[in-house]
Amino acid sequence: MQTLRRLTALTLKEFLTIIKDPKSRFVVIGPPIIQFIVFSYAATFDLENVRYAVFDECRSVLSRSFLADVEGTGRFRLTGYLNHAGQVKETIDNEKSRLVIHIGPQFEENLRSGRAAEIQVIADGRSPNVAMIAIGYLGTIVENFNNALWDQGLVRDRGTGLALVERAWFNENLSSRWFIVSALGGVISTVVVVILTSLSVAREREFGTFDQLLVAPFSPVEILAGKSIPGIVFGMLDALIFAAGAVLWFHIPFRGTVTALMVSLLCFIITIVGIGLLVSSLSTTMQQGLLGAFLFLMPAITLSGFATPVENMPMWLQRANMLNPVRHIITALRRIFLEGADLTVVWPQIWPLLIMAGVTLPLAAWLFRRRSV
Repeated sequence: MQTLRRLTALTLKEFLTIIKDPKSRFVVIGPPIIQFIVFSYAATFDLENVRYAVFDECRSVLSRSFLADVEGTGRFRLTGYLNHAGQVKETIDNEKSRLVIHIGPQFEENLRSGRAAEIQVIADGRSPNVAMIAIGYLGTIVENFNNALWDQGLVRDRGTGLALVERAWFNENLSSRWFIVSALGGVISTVVVVILTSLSVAREREFGTFDQLLVAPFSPVEILAGKSIPGIVFGMLDALIFAAGAVLWFHIPFRGTVTALMVSLLCFIITIVGIGLLVSSLSTTMQQGLLGAFLFLMPAITLSGFATPVENMPMWLQRANMLNPVRHIITALRRIFLEGADLTVVWPQIWPLLIMAGVTLPLAAWLFRRRSV
């Protein structure tokens, strides 16, 4: 009972320290909201207003019809027409356009005579993702254009072979916003919790209150527990608010169970608290704690699969990345939101978090006791 009272007093003291300190209040409230809005609106793989130029040597009815289809998608923005081949290199080199569509002089003649007609697309390879996605859009336009020619009787042979039939599971519209926003709660709560906990013990040392904690009737484990609970509470609060915002504001489907969401987030945040306290126990100043936090955050978020597929990484890095807790929570959140996963489905993402928490928290407590002697 006495231990519970001491722990309650220490936890309340830590809450009041965070609430009264303007910088800590800003870390808890300001950056998470700003990051949630910016990432949700700006972090998308969908392309809009892709700049392109046209080098049309045919200038026929069919070539103009094809270009009208390109313009009508709303994905592209015409920057101008080129008059000779020498302008193509200049346009791409000077980044005036991301793409140049080249239609040869025999375009319509070839189509009407039943021969194949080629359209050359020259893309700016300095932005490979933009180029690949934009060329994919153009491929769809070409396919629709061929279907229209068949319906009009201008093309008599569709050709033989396999027909490609596509279907998207879990994200029928292939909206990248679903992919991004469903995982934002895990990413942003990582930043908040790591920064708060990595500064907690270092702040006591820098402000000269660390010795007061040591002479108070608190054990090292109680001190670390008191500093862990606010981070867990604020991290869960941020993650749940963003999960609600994803569903209610951005209309991201929530197909899984609330139990799976709560358990996954709780296990993840406890793990992140252990990492933050480990950093803080190793730091003697707040500056060291902050640098240590960013030393963890940058690779953890970059390698998490939040923006780029983990499958594209080398195999050795994929295996090492299994020690990255952010990877596991992002996978769990996307499965819960988009696949409709329950607790049993996301268990392969939860048990590694429990193992990591079982390592980082005792190690942080051991370092705290060792450095407090």
